[in-house]
Amino acid sequence: MNILNPALTIRAFLFFAYPTWMSGDKVWVLGARAMEGQPDAISGETVLGALAQGNEMTHSVMDMFYGFIPGSVGETSALLILLAGIFLIYTKIASWRIMVSAVIGSLVMGLLFNWVASAGILSETNSFYGLMSTTYWHHLLIGGLAFGIVYMATDPVTASQTTKGKWIYGFLIGFLAVMIRVFNPAYPEGVMLAILLMNVFAPTIDHYVVQGNIKRRMKRLKVKTN
Repeated sequence: MNILNPALTIRAFLFFAYPTWMSGDKVWVLGARAMEGQPDAISGETVLGALAQGNEMTHSVMDMFYGFIPGSVGETSALLILLAGIFLIYTKIASWRIMVSAVIGSLVMGLLFNWVASAGILSETNSFYGLMSTTYWHHLLIGGLAFGIVYMATDPVTASQTTKGKWIYGFLIGFLAVMIRVFNPAYPEGVMLAILLMNVFAPTIDHYVVQGNIKRRMKRLKVKTN
């Protein structure tokens, strides 16, 4: 009966309580390789972080799709996330409506930002311009948006339960995720906050969907009785 997604709630707490530890300021190395000066892991700028700083994209679309880019494990390969999403839909573990509507919402928001960037409303030196001018569908290939849509937004406990509510819920997650990503360059990833926000509003969405169905049925009942 939890309201918020447990994994994202814990991650949000850790991120805001221990930002320097979560951002990669410290690199952990182990074993003989560390003694030889060969670290097991390195910390550097991701594609999303580079775009948020106004830098040009240095990786191809196929590199981003297959996962040949720097980033957290589970977020870099859009291909593997896509295959996992198909498996979850096939096994009926996750809702395809939430996935599809979240993708649509992110594409709509991306298109709106592309229009703003192409209209010349913002100068190229503006801090928002880098991600705002990013091709709208590229948002699904960088960062954790696709991962969040497939694994986190579809949590059956914290998501909307009604059919129409799932479409609204998913659309707003995708829409808000790209919006937060663009307008918050200090933290150029909005999927975690977008999902947690919509977790809070999921019961409200279902409430109004159910009330709307009741009103329509009452109207049909009145018409029949008359």
